[in-house]
Amino acid sequence: MKIALFGYGKMGKMIEKTALVRNHTIVAKIDVDSSETDLSQVDAAIDFSTPDAAFGNIKKCLELSIPIISGTTGWLNDYDKAVALCQEKNGAFIYASNFSLGVNVFFELNTYLAKMMKNLGEYALSMEEVHHTQKLDAPSGTAISLAEGIIENSDYESWEREKGSEKTIPIKSKRIADVPGTHSITYESKVDRIAIEHTAHNREGFALGAVVAAEWIQGKAGVFSMKDVLNLG
Repeated sequence: MKIALFGYGKMGKMIEKTALVRNHTIVAKIDVDSSETDLSQVDAAIDFSTPDAAFGNIKKCLELSIPIISGTTGWLNDYDKAVALCQEKNGAFIYASNFSLGVNVFFELNTYLAKMMKNLGEYALSMEEVHHTQKLDAPSGTAISLAEGIIENSDYESWEREKGSEKTIPIKSKRIADVPGTHSITYESKVDRIAIEHTAHNREGFALGAVVAAEWIQGKAGVFSMKDVLNLG
């Protein structure tokens, strides 16, 4: 498979390494200072760029009928536009706030726990995410996805940074050097505490998931998620 990379920072380089191990070829590396690149031979594109660049990259690929995998967060105000364009062009598109295979299992565990805790009002819910100091957005896209999973399966109505309320999930964000990503969800009452956590040891899991998604989407049309890729129902 011939892959174009949008964004050639730490994640882009890790994806390149993973793709080469899996016998793929990187035919384009497009970063902030890149000039116009020929994408005519590309089988799939993987976007880990910046919030400002992500939608433009996705739009370009969909208009060229290139399947596009996006892991950039912070651009989701334009997500519905990307979905509409994908449908208009009969393209192929996957967005995930986190491509780690383990995190996507964690998403499912989170929603299952939320369903079980729905009628246990004596438990107060809180969330925390910790990332490296170079991460541009807070809370993380993964934390927002976790919060949305809880909202869909409970009486919570929204999320908020730090504070929260009876119907609002508080999300605490920390930025610490060299932390790839840790997400924890805690339900606490006067008598006990229930907590689940996912800790990434490095970025390799994110890169592997993105390449697996690019492999999976070949020959398909539509808007998909990692639940589709991993057949998580």
